[in-house]
Amino acid sequence: MPPEISELLGQNIALIVLAVVIFLAVRSAVRIVPQSEKYVVERFGRLRAVLGPGINFIVPFLDRVAHKISVLERQLPTSRQDAITADNVLVQVETSVFYRIIEPEKTVYRIRDVDAAIATTVAGIVRSEIGTMELDQVQSNRAHLIERIRESLANVVDDWGIEVTRAEILDVNLDEATRAAMLQQLNAERARRAQVTEAEGRKRAVELAADGDLYAAEQQAKAKRVLADAEAYATNAIAVAIRDGGIEAAQYQVAMRQVEVLTEVGKGQGKQTIVLPASAIEAFGDAFKLFRGLKAG
Repeated sequence: MPPEISELLGQNIALIVLAVVIFLAVRSAVRIVPQSEKYVVERFGRLRAVLGPGINFIVPFLDRVAHKISVLERQLPTSRQDAITADNVLVQVETSVFYRIIEPEKTVYRIRDVDAAIATTVAGIVRSEIGTMELDQVQSNRAHLIERIRESLANVVDDWGIEVTRAEILDVNLDEATRAAMLQQLNAERARRAQVTEAEGRKRAVELAADGDLYAAEQQAKAKRVLADAEAYATNAIAVAIRDGGIEAAQYQVAMRQVEVLTEVGKGQGKQTIVLPASAIEAFGDAFKLFRGLKAG
């Protein structure tokens, strides 16, 4: 092979190698990061940078992408842990935690298995929080308990570059003996409430009856007061008549009252014989005389 051809061939090979090297350098220098990920770049085994979404440049052959971390929200598998309440009741709590990685450099270099670490931390926090509450509080204040768990968990996982977005208590299960005891207690409470309601009903009925009697007594008292006022008015009228008309007017009133009584007796049903005393006959005469006298006056 002529020297010129060999030299030309060698130059072409060198250009091809250079082109390949440049291509590889450019390819390794340019990194396109998806929106849902972050890249952790190392240089000689040491943290160099964290690449965000978009086009990024690194030093070829010196820097390398050591970890590709997803920043999407993650959900831990549902876990169950036993806990004992303050009133010594054994419960089984089902929890679920949602989190996302916000600082990949901490997650990569400070914790090996982040899911297992979070699950263990959640179990400890749940046992600790439930141990300070009674069973009724656990059942009725579940939202408050969830908030306490989330806050405690957020303080722990902050060093791991993790943000806890949500923590949920899916269920609180009891053993059969505790369930039976709670059912008996619930039935007893319902019976007590029924008795209280019935007693309150009877009490209300007695109060209403007493109010009715009191109202009737007040009305009777008012009626008696009206009658007393009427009698007083009549007595006053008679007194005025006696004062103005003299004794004859009084005698006239008495005689007319006797006549009215005898008239009522005569209106009885059936045949009857009325025996009048002499004083009654005199009453008719006195009334007639007084009437004539009053007319003449």
